[in-house]
This record gives sequence, C-alpha cells and structure tokens, in this order.
Amino acid sequence: MAARTASVAFHGSEARLVDVQVQVAGGSQPIFSIVGLADKAVAESRERVRAAFSALGLSLPSKRLIVNLAPADQPKEGAHFDLPIAIGVLAELDILPKDVAEDYLAFGELGADARIRSAPGALPAAVAAHADGRALICPEGCGPEAAWAGGDLAILAPATLIQLINHFKGSQVLDRPAPGELIEAGPDVDLKQVKGQEGAKRALEIAAAGHHNLLMIGPPGSGKSMLAERLPGLLPPLTATELLDVSMIHSVAGLLERGRLTRNRPFRAPHHSASMAAMVGGGSRARPGEASLAHRGVLFLDELPEFHPQVLDSLRQPLETGSITVARANAHIAYPARFQLVAAMNPCRCGGGGGTGETCRRGARCAIDYQARISGPMIDRIDLQIRVPPVTPADLALPAPPEGTAEAAARVAAAREAQLERGQLNAHLPTDQLDHVAAPDRAGEALLQEAALRQSLTARSYHRILRVARTIADLDGQEAVRRLHIAEALSCRRGLRDAQQAGAKALSG
Repeated sequence: MAARTASVAFHGSEARLVDVQVQVAGGSQPIFSIVGLADKAVAESRERVRAAFSALGLSLPSKRLIVNLAPADQPKEGAHFDLPIAIGVLAELDILPKDVAEDYLAFGELGADARIRSAPGALPAAVAAHADGRALICPEGCGPEAAWAGGDLAILAPATLIQLINHFKGSQVLDRPAPGELIEAGPDVDLKQVKGQEGAKRALEIAAAGHHNLLMIGPPGSGKSMLAERLPGLLPPLTATELLDVSMIHSVAGLLERGRLTRNRPFRAPHHSASMAAMVGGGSRARPGEASLAHRGVLFLDELPEFHPQVLDSLRQPLETGSITVARANAHIAYPARFQLVAAMNPCRCGGGGGTGETCRRGARCAIDYQARISGPMIDRIDLQIRVPPVTPADLALPAPPEGTAEAAARVAAAREAQLERGQLNAHLPTDQLDHVAAPDRAGEALLQEAALRQSLTARSYHRILRVARTIADLDGQEAVRRLHIAEALSCRRGLRDAQQAGAKALSG
C-alpha cells in the first residue's frame, strides 16, 4: 500500500490540496519517477530528495520508486513539494509511521544537506491545512508565518529533516512556532511636512474618504510624490479580514519576511518601465503583479505618461471590477486587485509649460503629445484630476501647518463610517443606488446638468462626479448632496482638461 501525505498547489492566492502518494514497486533498476503534471522544479525534487537522504546516511531502495501527485490534471509548480515527497518516501521505508504521515500537510524545499528551506506561500498552505482538518509541517523559517492561520492548528517547523524524524521517534520534541510580529505603527511621514498645497491636501483627503482614484498634474518639485506617500496614513488600518486577504497575496509572492504582518495599507510604486506581466501579473507561473500586491491599498504611478500605453490600459478592468484574471492555455487564474490608483505627471515631457509660469522648450506640441499618451477611457476612470502648482519660497518659509495626518485621518474615518453604514464606500456604490444615496438638491442637479452638456461628460464621468460629491458631503457631515458639493467635485476633475485646453490654446495662438 502506498504511503500518503498531502501538500498544496497554488491557483492564484488560493492553495488547493494535492494528494502525494509514494510507492516502492518491483523491478531491479533504481528508478525515481514523479507523475502528475509536475513542472521542472517539481521534477528536480528527485535529486534534492536523493541528496538529502544521502546527507542523513540513508539510501533510496534499489527498486522503482513512484511518486504520484493527484489530481493528475492539475498543474504542480514549485520546490515546496520536496518535503512531502521526502516524508512519503520515509513513510514507505517505515522510518516514519504511515498513519501519522496521512494526518499532515507538508510544505517546504530541501537542501542537499537535508536542511528544510523556506518557500513562498506558507500562509495559504496553513489555511488550507486548517480547513481540511490536518496538521502542518513547514520549514522553520515559515513557522511564524504559518502560525497566523489559527491558534488551534498543530504546526511542526523543523530546520532539518533529521529534526523531523527525531520528533516522530520521540527523541526531540518540536514546539509550535509563535506568530510573527504584527506591525501597527505607520510610516514616519505626516501631512504637516508638506508646506503649501492646501488644495492638493484637500483632494487627498477626499480621495482617502471615498476610495477615489487621484491624478496630480504639476511641474517637478511641486510635491506630488510627497502627497501620494502620505495617502496611506489617512486610510484606516486593515481589518482582520482584510489583513488575511492581503497577507495571502504577499505570502504567495514571497514578501512576508519571518511572518511579519502589518496593518498598514500596502503602498506600491512600480517604475514606469514595468511590463504588463509585472503590473497585472503573469509570467510562466502567473505570479501576482503590482496591482494585486496593492490590493486594499494604494498603487502609485509616478510619471504616468511614461508607462507603456498598453500597460496603463491593462488597469482599466481591475479599476472597475477589483480583480484581475490572468489567462493561460491551461488555466485562468484570478487575483484580487481592489486598489486605489494615485498617479502623478508633469504637464509635458520637459516639465514646464501648462500654465505653471515656465515655458516649455519644445512648445505647446510637447504638452499635447505627452498628455495624449494616456487614453481617454483610462482618464475617465480617475475621479479626481487636480493641478498641483509649484511651491513658492514664501510657502517654504511658512511654519508647519497646524493640521496634519492625524486630524485629516479622523475626518476620513468618520466619513468612511457613514458610508459603510449605507453599505459600502462611495467609489464602489452601484450605479442604481446613486439616485437614492447621492441625489443632489435642485441647484446642484442644475449645475451638474450644465457641466455635463458643456464638458460632454460620459455616463461614467457623470456618475463618478456624483460619487465624489457624496464623499465631500460625508466629510462635511451633511445628509444631502448640495450645490457646493457638486461644484467642488467638478473643480476636482478639471486638472487634466485645463492642461489640455492650455496646450491647445497655446498651439492655436
């Protein structure tokens, strides 16, 4: 009878159970076969297991050794199958009890010296073991991460294969690892460090309160990146459910060092040279991209027009749905991607022009061509589009402002609480609920209708303006959306349009 244990195969951030069956069959030739749609890393487990056994003074039987990874039609990827295969072989050789091996889910990579090395995805593996009623065997380095899956989950975290064998023989008892550190403190940045830019700070507060996307247009050195870096401080800490949701993705990506979790919202700032696979996920193993790593947090795209247009347009779907599906020939893998987009750009490639008091070296055509690199549908999905003027020496000489991140975060928390009492944040409100939740008064409706005709607003833009106005009313503690809320929402959406009109006027003049 074959020895059995379990492991996991990853499908996005989900860990799916894999039955690892090991059998020593007849034959006079020493053959080690692994079947079950395994990739090259899994196939190479043969040599790593053989070397680890040799380091312990053990030898594989001079017979046919078959390892079956079931279900056979599910792709198996990664070196974390080394440990379950080794446990199955040890059980088949009667070094470990077969009935004990069946009760565990094993996860880890083996070194040639029989050390058990860490592998990405320990937290989803532990959650899968807990859900299936199994105990977990994982590397010592993954123990603090796996311990977050639940206090009643039995976990063994040996550093070497011999420690695991000695534990089951009773000569060395392994204690359950403690969970890793939970980081509560946020980054040491504050809105008080930003002098001037009161209008941009107000837009940042609105964006944080309603989970709205934000685009800042301004010359170099105006503080766009500083403002974006301070947005996570305005957002409330991750809830327990959100923390697990985010940590599962980061675990698969191998970003949880020694099991350290943080309640701070993710802040991802990829370089503008990022490929589409790096942004939305993909590659041969369909790993999560920057958009998924920013799930429940902020995705900051600096120098927005410098990104490849196809990369930017690949974000259009997750901005609407909150998820990304990576399609492959053998599978479709979905990753959550409910991020808040914050982008920054110069008025033109040179950085000057656009009504900032500087003259572009290349003329108005530079600004027009530069801004045209961003597609209309992409711009349509950005709720707030503001101009960030240059900071003057007079602004820099001012003392620190009286209000900072703490005061703004308190107003954001109160506005978010009002939204959650209605069901969800304003940016995610279904369109059919806007008439009930965000219907403006008569003067506000007249102003919005006039702006829609004058600016030729799309239906998406129209509804996004209503959502922003609803957020502004929530920040003001108002039950109804009034004309002044509509007016401020409209003023927060004209930054890029004003820059485009300035460039067109300069070109025609």
